Amino acid sequence: MTLLYTHPSGFSHVTPPSHPERVGRLDAVLEALEDMDLDRREAPEGTDQDILRAHPAEYLALVQRKVPAEGWTMLDSDTYLAPDSLTAARHAVGGVCAAVDAVLAGEAPNAFVAMRPPGHHAEREKAMGFCIFSSVAIAALRALDHHGLDRVAVLDFDVHHGNGTQDVLWHERRAFFASTHQMPLYPGTGAASERGAHGQILNMPLAPGSAGDEARAAWEQICECAEAWRPQLVLISAGFDAHADDPLAALMWSEADFTAITRMICDTAATCSAPVVSALEGGYDLAALGRSARAHVDVLRETAA
Repeated sequence: MTLLYTHPSGFSHVTPPSHPERVGRLDAVLEALEDMDLDRREAPEGTDQDILRAHPAEYLALVQRKVPAEGWTMLDSDTYLAPDSLTAARHAVGGVCAAVDAVLAGEAPNAFVAMRPPGHHAEREKAMGFCIFSSVAIAALRALDHHGLDRVAVLDFDVHHGNGTQDVLWHERRAFFASTHQMPLYPGTGAASERGAHGQILNMPLAPGSAGDEARAAWEQICECAEAWRPQLVLISAGFDAHADDPLAALMWSEADFTAITRMICDTAATCSAPVVSALEGGYDLAALGRSARAHVDVLRETAA
């Protein structure tokens, strides 16, 4: 059975009015999954040890100092801290790490982590793009360093490039990172020429207005490369903001495209006998986010049966 990790602290990371990364996002996802047969677990709080696998101690201390007693402080131009934001970010890290521990222990073939804030824009020493800690990269490093894996694949289909994941894993020869994303678009990284210190990074940018057929073709290529990597664990940065209804970008994907791409990834993982952990990233039209997340998790459930 597919595991679902979440925690009430995800609702306590309150952003300013009209901010797109808002509490309603988590509501939309959990409501869409409410009637699904899932093994529901509470995301634990991530430890300093796990956070420090990806971020220096000085950065963690900076975030801790910036937490306000009330209102908001800013880590960058669009990344805010409220009084309970650090707790939420820690549980987002803890959820994906706990999911990795569980699937590697054979408790389930896959898991979905429904938490916020997202993580894939957070670089080693810099919060960016609504993200505080690089949660999926932290989970990859936990799998490599704590569990002793040799090969982990991180696959990102958010409409924005996962610059933070790329930054954290740039020199990590044991981690394959691949991404489709709209270009040009925030954060401006993710050119095909960005290959990583060991040639282990694959970026496949897509032009504004690209639809599902271009996306599926790109993911066929990515999955071929991932299969050749022979990962022992597959991590997914599952952003749903490539949907045609999303207000922050201009790709034209549908729920059917998220279904197809998720199935390609799961089939690749199965070929490699690798479990899968997926973590929520972006998605800012609430209705489209809910439908797309449900489509994604439905494929996880099918492959876990």
